[in-house]
Amino acid sequence: MNKRNDIYAFVFKGQIAQESADKEIGKNDPAPSDVSERIARALPLDLLDKDFVLAATKMAHVFTLISAFENGARKFIQDRLLEDHGADWWTRCVSSAVRKSADDRKKDEDQHRYHGSRGASMIFYVQLGDLISIMQNNESSFEDYIPSIDWARQLFKSLERSRNVIMHSGELSMNDIERVGMNIRDWIRQVGG
Repeated sequence: MNKRNDIYAFVFKGQIAQESADKEIGKNDPAPSDVSERIARALPLDLLDKDFVLAATKMAHVFTLISAFENGARKFIQDRLLEDHGADWWTRCVSSAVRKSADDRKKDEDQHRYHGSRGASMIFYVQLGDLISIMQNNESSFEDYIPSIDWARQLFKSLERSRNVIMHSGELSMNDIERVGMNIRDWIRQVGG
């Protein structure tokens, strides 16, 4: 009888832990369309110039793609280094200059606790261009995934140029948008999503 109670307690604790984890990572969040509607209602878009809003709305699709790519690349790099070098990959595999820049961004963010954070891992405080530096300094961890560091550097450089236009409220041409799509498709075909 005691073993049965222990099993029930174990399963119950697991369910509670899963519910807490789901809540923490947003699995119980409303559907994306509900979130989009709530965000739209919270923002005074109707008070802004309609042409600027239209241009920004078009670029929001491209931003979504680039943002998801960038965070996926961060996770890919982190996963490879964690697998090859263990839990202390950050100090062992990332140059002191890149770590310092990331630490400075994190410290600045920590001072503004009222505001959302970039992410749970230090890799989310690294700039896009620094990701190539990390891969180059640990090339053996990536040689099974990418044809060459130069290939990845050119791809990231092209994406970073488009990313920076969007991040500074600019508008990409259709050719630029197609190039973004092509580069991200190439990356996904090569290393996965």
